[in-house]
Amino acid sequence: MPRPLLRPAHSHSRRQFIAAVAGAATCSLLTPGFAFAPAAAASAHAKDWQWLVGSWDVWHRRLKDRLAGSDEWEEFPGKSAFWQTLGGLGNVDDNIVDIPSGAYRGLSVRAFDPATGTWAIWWLDGRDPTRIDPPVRGGFKGDGGTFTGRDTYKGRPIVMRFRWSDVHGARPWWEQAFSPDDGASWEVNWRNYFTRTSKEPVALPKLADAPKDFDFLVGRWKVSHRRLRERLVGSDQWDEFGGTLVNWPVLGGKGNVGDNVMEFPKGTVRGIGLRSFDDASGQWSSWWLDGREPSTIAAPVRGRFADGIGTFVGDDTYKGRAVKTRVLWTRITPTSARWEQSSSADGGATWESNWVSDFTRVA
Repeated sequence: MPRPLLRPAHSHSRRQFIAAVAGAATCSLLTPGFAFAPAAAASAHAKDWQWLVGSWDVWHRRLKDRLAGSDEWEEFPGKSAFWQTLGGLGNVDDNIVDIPSGAYRGLSVRAFDPATGTWAIWWLDGRDPTRIDPPVRGGFKGDGGTFTGRDTYKGRPIVMRFRWSDVHGARPWWEQAFSPDDGASWEVNWRNYFTRTSKEPVALPKLADAPKDFDFLVGRWKVSHRRLRERLVGSDQWDEFGGTLVNWPVLGGKGNVGDNVMEFPKGTVRGIGLRSFDDASGQWSSWWLDGREPSTIAAPVRGRFADGIGTFVGDDTYKGRAVKTRVLWTRITPTSARWEQSSSADGGATWESNWVSDFTRVA
């Protein structure tokens, strides 16, 4: 589902399994027609997107010039593969968009927030893989869904609207529209029509120049976690618990997605890991979406692999303190790997390890 805008990402807090941040406010004025759901009813929404699971041929019809009074359209093909995550309360689709000037890749990430009863939908454009666009938010009523959010287009404030129609029919379709006047009027600028090719999602073809750095992580894993109970206070008390990971390639191999289940001592926690590779810098960006706070994808850690070790660093806050976060991938074999997270309160001069995860391949 293509989001066509290339613009600066909004700033969010970091992506760790730490105290969660508040999500961006839902634009309730522009998302009428469905009721907010209490947390206890969240499981009822695990099937909201079941109709889209699988692989699809996609026919696109796109307005050539937006918010300029144009009526010239172009048509082109594409492909999409859609997976459920977060036990159905999240999902990811991977896309080939074959525009006349040359095909590109992109992906959508979605998550349901029980606190507001809405879904958030983010878009990552493979042509600009270091940022994720601001989300649209909304939900379904009957055979369709409406999702809206605020953004800018060529420096101009707009409201953006996604609509899904005929979602339980043989050919569901999606529509994007922009409003320059706070929702008083709308210009439709993109429509997609979906034809199913497979009931199960099949990974889209890899690009010839895709890096192989994260090829080791594709598949199913059993995970043993060891987590420091309290950070940056000199604690030596750790919790140990199990988990699983399913990871698959996206963006033609220039990205990958992981669906994580962690059996915390106080209950099961789910999350989505998302990574994308930037050809210009030779670096990976790695994001985390915590299923306990599904309204926000925080800023990434970034880095690369050298001599078999992946090092990724980013800025963060912890209990109001400015800190740095470092993630290391080490001990990589065909059947095992280690992930380790550390924090630094002194600008990276010293590091405290606070989470170690050991991976054992299942399939």
